[in-house]
Amino acid sequence: MNNINFLLSSINKIKGVGKKTSEILKKKKINNIFDLLYRLPHSYTDRRIKMKIENLQVGKTSTIKVYVKKYQFPRIRNLPKKVICEDETGSIDCVFFNSYEGYIRKILPLNEEVTISGKINYYKKRYQITNPLYVSQESSLIDKIHNKYSLTDGITEKTYNKIINQVLNKLPNIDEWLNSNILSKFDNLSWKDSILKLHDPKNIGKFKESFYQRLVFDEILATLLVFSEIRKSIKKIKKENKKFNPNVLVKFEKILNFELTNDQKKVLNDINSDLASQNKMFRILQGDVGSGKTIVALISALNVIKSGYQVAFMAPTEILANQHYSLAKKIFPKEICIDLITSNILAKNKKEIQANLANGKLNMIFGTHSLFQKKINFYKLGYIVIDEQHKFGVKQRKALSDKGGVNCDVLLMSATPIPRTLTMTIYGDMDLSVIKEKPKLRKEIITYSKIENKIDEVVKFVKKEVKRGNQIFWVCPLIKESAKIDHASAIEKYEFLKKIFPNQVTMLHGNVESKEREEILKDFLKNKYKILVSTTIIEVGIDFPNANVIIIENANKFGLSQLHQLRGRVGRGEKQGYCILMFKSNLSENAKKRINILKKINDGFFISEEDMKLRGFGDLLGYKQSGEKIFRLADPVHNQDLFILAEEEIKRIEREEKTFKYYNLIKLYDRAEIINDLA
Repeated sequence: MNNINFLLSSINKIKGVGKKTSEILKKKKINNIFDLLYRLPHSYTDRRIKMKIENLQVGKTSTIKVYVKKYQFPRIRNLPKKVICEDETGSIDCVFFNSYEGYIRKILPLNEEVTISGKINYYKKRYQITNPLYVSQESSLIDKIHNKYSLTDGITEKTYNKIINQVLNKLPNIDEWLNSNILSKFDNLSWKDSILKLHDPKNIGKFKESFYQRLVFDEILATLLVFSEIRKSIKKIKKENKKFNPNVLVKFEKILNFELTNDQKKVLNDINSDLASQNKMFRILQGDVGSGKTIVALISALNVIKSGYQVAFMAPTEILANQHYSLAKKIFPKEICIDLITSNILAKNKKEIQANLANGKLNMIFGTHSLFQKKINFYKLGYIVIDEQHKFGVKQRKALSDKGGVNCDVLLMSATPIPRTLTMTIYGDMDLSVIKEKPKLRKEIITYSKIENKIDEVVKFVKKEVKRGNQIFWVCPLIKESAKIDHASAIEKYEFLKKIFPNQVTMLHGNVESKEREEILKDFLKNKYKILVSTTIIEVGIDFPNANVIIIENANKFGLSQLHQLRGRVGRGEKQGYCILMFKSNLSENAKKRINILKKINDGFFISEEDMKLRGFGDLLGYKQSGEKIFRLADPVHNQDLFILAEEEIKRIEREEKTFKYYNLIKLYDRAEIINDLA
């Protein structure tokens, strides 16, 4: 059998793994031998040390050498069976549930010396081991160090160790895929040797050792190799290049009455170069809240339209799509035909829009994901812009790229600034552009913190801002009060505030129907209300130029990145923005640290880096909540050096080698499916 195939073979092939054990393991996402090997031991039990009965400690797992003295087998069925054992210091009862007398007599023969290992209990003034884990007359079979793994109910440590040891003993040699220069950085340890060391009890917790680092690097390299292949496959697609008028940017800046930042100009140049090339563009534009991504996208869209193509601009919500559409109407030349398609549009008008898209009368369409329904056809689609879609997966992005056809370029925009190592992990299949620089006119948001019992001071501040004609977001973590969780609720806060500010307060939360939600946001945008009490539903996207204050209750319960995203809802106009973080007095050290970072720093990239250090990368983008796990071993926080090393190695491979050499590596790490999809 091919060595790789052995590692990828089903756990059912392992001796002693029947249907029941197999199902238990599969619940832990252990489907093959490779999965089994990458389940790390978290601790171990040293069964080499033998205790005397008089020194036993209740609750501890211990190994003892004793003589079997007496059987106590009750005549009543289903009652536990007892075997009394002794050493020179005392006696202990071995208690068995659901075991046959014949089996017990076999493993514990009368008047013979045996070695027993298990958890010690104390019952009716006697030491007791219930269903001992290990029993043998051959003490050498027990006198070992046994690893402990995270297991589900129904499988014992003994069984799991037996399975894993069986696999380790049969572990094949595998042809080396790492370059000799890279391999030397990990003490020239092979994959097999690294795996064996990983399961050696002496090495538990040694995450910085060469063997562990080597396996982490393999995993990172496999992921980045797949992304490299995706990028190469997209670059192979030849398209018609778009032709540009260099005066478009000059005209735009005159209309906007401000000059683009250096970052915006650089990114626009990157995008325009891609659009003008014969290689299909597949780019992610990352920028902090308020960095001006939309303007860049619209300028590049106008260039595409002038080159004879249509543009589709997709947003996550109707109100955000409407906002982008309104901005485009303001700044685009009148001869450019643009439209908006939403659920609120009458069927008659919708059909007309669809017809205009199909016959080429429309140059650009704004809308939500419904833009890509089968019934919507484009005459000559050349550019897809997708806003706030930072949680698209690799396959979704690939499908999206295919949707537009050969001549269609794709730009994804994300307002979630994330650290470089995480960007490599999530967006490695795409070319990356970043806007860090904020527009010159935009003021930094001033952030305060307040203990919740000082709410009167906060209300006083809000009254002043309302008198000035400004609007306020008031964010609560819960919709309604909870007996279990002591957090502020939106409904409670709404009732409280509308007494102080009659007819000036509205409310929004997740239980509000989408149509009503859109209406509430529209009303707030039109300044019909001064205060919007909301859950975190307002976190992403929409510009409310008149909103300059956001109050976040129980701020200590949110992650740094989420707080920064919420804070970015205000201060988007010329007015000074304020953020007030409210919390209870009993803050943890971690919570104090988060709040202090927010008060001092407005840089979203720095904040996300700190957030990742504090909470882990899984929490940052919601992977833990969704149950997804990007890596088995690697961590973008702790393995940044290995990510950089892998990135450099990818560049070398792209220059000097063919990816085929690394196919086994890609296959092992379950990344081959993506490669096959591209074939």
